[in-house]
Amino acid sequence: MAKKKKIAEAAGFAAGGGAFGVGVASMVGNMGLVGTFGGVAVGAAPVVAAGTVVGIAAYGIKKVFD
Repeated sequence: MAKKKKIAEAAGFAAGGGAFGVGVASMVGNMGLVGTFGGVAVGAAPVVAAGTVVGIAAYGIKKVFD
């Protein structure tokens, strides 16, 4: 039973991070990355994915201090 609770907690952190990524993507809008290589458009999907990764990393940090 404890394993299911840990999985649910990790999923909650991932979902929260993804929701944060959605919020950032909606606030910033269509963004781009410009460098010597030219310009590349960055849509919402990579921002949501990065938010999910940050959420899982936050869960890992929380577990270190538990």
